[in-house]
Amino acid sequence: MKKRKFGFAMASLLAVGTLLGACGAKEEGGESTTTTGDTTSNESAFSVAMVTDVGGVDDRSFNQSTWEGLEQFGKDNGLSKGNGGYDYLQSESEADYVQNLNNLIQRDFDLVFAVGYKLHDAVVEVAEQREDAQIAIIDEVVPDLPNVASIMFKANEASFLAGVAAALETETGKVGFIGGMEGAIIGGFQAGFEAGVKAANPDVEVLVQYADSFDDAEKGRSIAALMYDQGADIIFHAAGGVGNGLFTEAKERKQKDADANVWVIGVDRDQYDEGQVNADTNVTLTSVLKRVDVAAQEVSKLAQEGNFPGGELITYGLADNGVGLADDRGAISEETKAAIEDFKNQIIDGSLVVPNEPK
Repeated sequence: MKKRKFGFAMASLLAVGTLLGACGAKEEGGESTTTTGDTTSNESAFSVAMVTDVGGVDDRSFNQSTWEGLEQFGKDNGLSKGNGGYDYLQSESEADYVQNLNNLIQRDFDLVFAVGYKLHDAVVEVAEQREDAQIAIIDEVVPDLPNVASIMFKANEASFLAGVAAALETETGKVGFIGGMEGAIIGGFQAGFEAGVKAANPDVEVLVQYADSFDDAEKGRSIAALMYDQGADIIFHAAGGVGNGLFTEAKERKQKDADANVWVIGVDRDQYDEGQVNADTNVTLTSVLKRVDVAAQEVSKLAQEGNFPGGELITYGLADNGVGLADDRGAISEETKAAIEDFKNQIIDGSLVVPNEPK
């Protein structure tokens, strides 16, 4: 499989590291529309769409980041939401994946994104049957199919930096990691985070628990409550909508006790807003960014220009600013930022290799 790397500049990254159908699937939008004025008619424009995993398009994480990228592509090209423009289908269960992909292809979208590794088998099935379709899968590799582009992120690298931040900012000597479902992708987040913690302060303990879900916010809240009760003061999640429960628990503790030492490290997109307690208080320490939104825009533009990277693996890492840490807005000390910058440079120059599998 041919590999390709892209670089892009993003002001929101820090210097330190600076994503209906029938029979049960829920469709949002989907009506054919035509824009007016100076915008382009949806009927003749290059159209893009996406199929979510079960986390949903408003998961405040991976699916939402991808959708924001398609929305921006639509805005840049004068498109409207719906047929011939940009749209999404939300999967209520894994059984919806094949159906939703076929639905969008039958609606003549020029490029369809499949969001998440859980759509791998569905993408292979549909791509083999519909050789005329262009499909891009995010966070998974589908080799040897010329009509499928694979988009991956070195999330372990950014997670390492989050681990450094957690190890140097913790006051209790305990931090936590909440994963969604066990597997190679989420394992990379865990491995990077644990390695970063140990590199910065080997005496810090890392509590780890998986929710076996990407959308059970209550499960996330109960895990977070247990970890905070056990003494963790900073918890990093790589769990999609499960992380919403983590934020809820942290904010409630902060509301009850303004001096409560509880922090959250978000994932995939800048989750600062999710941590807002009141005008003066926020529990988000930083977030591990996977610029899925920009990746979606870039691949859409390539396909629009007739250069769809089918059969290729496109990888985004620290070196090309495809992953990183969000602005901490003063929550992280200057000393910690300097340490993060040093580790970041070591990763980029290759002197430090971040593990991608938990020990």
